[in-house]
Amino acid sequence: MSGHSKWATIKHKKGALDAKRGKIFTRLIKEITIAAKHGGDPDTNPRLRTAISAAKAENMPADNIKRAIQRGTGELPGATYEEFALEGYGPGGVALLLDINTDNRNRTVSEIRHVFGKNGGNMAEAGAVAWMFHKKGDVVVAKSAAKEDDLMGVVLEAGAEDLRDDGENWEVISDPGSFEAVLTAVKNSGVQPISAEIAMIPQNYIKLEGQQATQMIRLVEALEEHDDVQHVHSNFDIDQKLLEEVAS
Repeated sequence: MSGHSKWATIKHKKGALDAKRGKIFTRLIKEITIAAKHGGDPDTNPRLRTAISAAKAENMPADNIKRAIQRGTGELPGATYEEFALEGYGPGGVALLLDINTDNRNRTVSEIRHVFGKNGGNMAEAGAVAWMFHKKGDVVVAKSAAKEDDLMGVVLEAGAEDLRDDGENWEVISDPGSFEAVLTAVKNSGVQPISAEIAMIPQNYIKLEGQQATQMIRLVEALEEHDDVQHVHSNFDIDQKLLEEVAS
């Protein structure tokens, strides 16, 4: 069972709040800016194309997207971002892999180390947990939005590797190169995904309950609140009901 699609559902509900909009925009702008360093044309830059699509899904104004691209290509001045990964452990030995975008590496590492320590986790050396994850296209669809057989036919024809049953959701896994085709096929079938991204998917999951589960949720939320953390990947699995009760 996957903890990822359950957490995606929670974040989707939380993301609808206007109070979160500014933070979402900040992260998306950073991703667009970094992606644009490798070329400002989304037709020839898949990462930029995906970043723009994510920004549009959050109703980011076109001018914001354009300026972020121009900062990435150097047409406009702006902060120089560095991207790297940080690794750590949470309660119960759960693995955490963080995607970082920052203009000050030392400051960010120090602050993230503090977040881990304050919330029952600890930082790990590079490579300690990264091997547990594989980069995959990940599309989460509510079961109420599609029947299994119908969705299975659509995504497999588009190149998906697997359709997983995860309680309230279907989780569509694909090779990163097939992600756009799979996502387009899902949308063209009339289904709007809860979330869609290229993510680091764990090979297996650790089930957490009680105090460890509560502490894990708090740790993930604290990490996701940090402005320099683009994504938090983890291999926890927590009951959907508890997730909804504890997540603020």
